[in-house]
Amino acid sequence: MTDAAALPGQPRGTVVSGPATARAINVLAPNPSAMTLDGTNTWLVSEPDSDLAVVIDPGPLDEAHLRAVIATAEQAGKRIALTLLTHGHPDHAEGAGRFAELTGTKVRALDPALRLGDEGLAAGNVIRTGGLELRVVATPGHTSDSLCFHLPADRAVLTGDTILGRGTTVVAHPDGRLGDYLDSLRRLRSLTVDDGVHTVLPGHGPVLEDAQGAVEYYLAHRAHRLAQVETAVDDGLVTPEAVVAHVYADVDRSLWPAAEWSVRAQLEYLRDHGLIPGGPE
Repeated sequence: MTDAAALPGQPRGTVVSGPATARAINVLAPNPSAMTLDGTNTWLVSEPDSDLAVVIDPGPLDEAHLRAVIATAEQAGKRIALTLLTHGHPDHAEGAGRFAELTGTKVRALDPALRLGDEGLAAGNVIRTGGLELRVVATPGHTSDSLCFHLPADRAVLTGDTILGRGTTVVAHPDGRLGDYLDSLRRLRSLTVDDGVHTVLPGHGPVLEDAQGAVEYYLAHRAHRLAQVETAVDDGLVTPEAVVAHVYADVDRSLWPAAEWSVRAQLEYLRDHGLIPGGPE
């Protein structure tokens, strides 16, 4: 068995429902799959001495899960006062409407189509609820509407799908763009360097204890994949499908459709930067 401390980001281990930091509790959704790993992590965040809590990503439209989130809050002596979304993919956001009905909360998101209430979310927003402070960090790339939430008091960042607790995420082309994603990773790296963030609370997979290590691994991984794709094109592989079969040959074939999203984003990035034919002159 590999020592978790030797893995990128130092994953904590088994993914379970329960406290992850002084202010964050995970309620794991029952939707495991190749894409969602152990399932969606729904985060219940609050100040320890407050009776108000914020929920980040209610998850899929699963009544038992949504009620489990509410029960977890009640067991901790808290009332859910606000719901936030990291992005609009169904495994994170599909249950938000029903959750809002059950809790009477507003739903805030970057995408207006996902909001319930007048207020959205934007980079630089600071959310204060029951003494809790969350800072909104724009991290487009996985999707155009992806956000992260910086939790300064725990020196943590809730990353949705921008950084996972295990493996790497896809750039969901055409909505997601690789250039944006690389910029977002650099933005998260600055949180680890300038703001002392050391814990990643991801949307899927285990908590990561080494946020900077995780970000550096993601950046190195993307650079490596870009080089592989560029070489594949130089060798005459011109379609995304052919590039996936070559570059992702060691990856489970069930993940190739998702890998193709990333390859299309990589090809677009390489063309836009004039590194392969078809880009700007």
